[in-house]
Amino acid sequence: MSETVTISRLGARGDGIAEDGTPVAGALPGERVAIRREGGRGVLEAVEAASPDRIEPFCPYYGRCGGCATQHIAREPYAAWKRGLLAQALSQAGLPVEPGALIDAHGDGRRRITLHVRERDGRAEAGLMAARSHDLVAIDHCPITVPALHPAPAIARALSAPLGHGRKPLDVAVTATEPGLDVDIRGHGPVAPGVRAVLVRLAEELRLARLSLHGDVVVERTPPSVPSGPARLYPPPGGFLQATAAGEAALTALVLDALPKKVRRAADLFAGCGPFSLAMARTCDVHAVEGEAAPLAGLDRAFRAQSGLHRLTHERRDLFRRPLLAHDLNAFDAVVLDPPRAGAQAQVHQLAESRVPLVVGVACDAGTFARDAATLVAGGYSLDAVTPVDQFRYSGHLEMVGVFRRTVERRKPGLRRPR
Repeated sequence: MSETVTISRLGARGDGIAEDGTPVAGALPGERVAIRREGGRGVLEAVEAASPDRIEPFCPYYGRCGGCATQHIAREPYAAWKRGLLAQALSQAGLPVEPGALIDAHGDGRRRITLHVRERDGRAEAGLMAARSHDLVAIDHCPITVPALHPAPAIARALSAPLGHGRKPLDVAVTATEPGLDVDIRGHGPVAPGVRAVLVRLAEELRLARLSLHGDVVVERTPPSVPSGPARLYPPPGGFLQATAAGEAALTALVLDALPKKVRRAADLFAGCGPFSLAMARTCDVHAVEGEAAPLAGLDRAFRAQSGLHRLTHERRDLFRRPLLAHDLNAFDAVVLDPPRAGAQAQVHQLAESRVPLVVGVACDAGTFARDAATLVAGGYSLDAVTPVDQFRYSGHLEMVGVFRRTVERRKPGLRRPR
C-alpha cells in the first residue's frame, strides 16, 4: 500500500529521513515522496515534489547496487551533508570544534574494489551486493573506479572458472597498481596443484601483476607498487591501501602540515605499508608500528629503495592488545595514528597519559574518531583542527585528520604536586 511522506533531513547513510523517522533511500530533504513500507523502511515509489538539489545519477546500476547512496544529490548540499556527519559526531562527544572545509579527494576514482562472484544458472556472475542484501548485482564495470579497474568484473569471472565458477562464493579484491592489477581471491581455501597451475596461466593471459589466494601468492609477475610522493609503496597481497591516490595525497599533506620543523622523532602507529612513515622520514626519524608482518616488509622495501631519508625503524605489535605505554610514547615529539574503523581506544588511553606534545589522528569513522578525541581532550590535549577528507564519494564513509596539542602538562611519575 502506497503513502505519501515528507522528507525532513538526510541520515548518516544518505537516506532521506521522513518526518516520522522512516528512512527512504533515494529521497532528499523537502521532497514529498510516495513510498511503500517494508521492514521498517520506506521504499521509494515516486517523487511527487522534487528538491532543487536533485540531480540525475550517472551510474546505470545506481539504486540497485549498494555501493553508492548519494549520486542523486548536487555537489554543494552533498558536501554540506558530508561535513555535517563529522560536525554531529564531534558535538555528540561534547567537542565544540567546527570541522574545516571538506576536501574532495575522489581524484581519478577508486583504485581498489572488492567484487563478489556467485554461480547463477551454471555460470559465474561478478558484481557488488545490493543495499542491505545478499543479492548480487552483476556489473560490467564500476564507473567510480579508475579506468584500469573497469575490466575487473570480467577478470573476476575468468579467475573463478578453475575455482568452480562461484559455486562456492568468492570475494575478489582487485587493486590498480602501476605495473598492473593486483588480485587477491578469498572464499575458496587451498587449491590442488593442478588448479594452481591453471591460475598461474590465467594470470599470465590476463597480464596481472600478482595473483594470490587469501594472501598466499600464487604468482607475482612483477612487484605491485604505487607512487606516494617521491617514494613508492609496496602493498602486501590483499593488504590495505587508501581508496584513492588523491585521498592518500590529501591525508599525507595534512599530516605533514601538522608537524612542526622541530620534530626530531615521530611514531607512526597502525602504519600499514608506510605512506605517512616514508613522508615523515624526509624530515625526522620515524618508528613505525603495525600489527601484520607483510605491510612492514613492504615498508622496509620502500625505505631501502629511497635515498636521503632519516632513520626509519619498525616494530610488529598488536596495538589493540599491547598498545605502546605512556613511558614509551614519551620518547617521541609527535605521534601519528591511523587505526581501522573501530578506532584506537586502548592506544589513545595511553596517549592521554603520556607527555607527547603533538598527536595527529587519522580516522575513517566519525563516531570512533570523536570518541577517541574526547579521551585525548580529557587527558589534557586540545583539538586544534579537524579536516574531513572525502575519498569515498557518494557514500556515507568519511576520512578525517585531527591535530591535538598538549595544553595540560602531565606530571612525571614519582613527582608530587607542590602544596
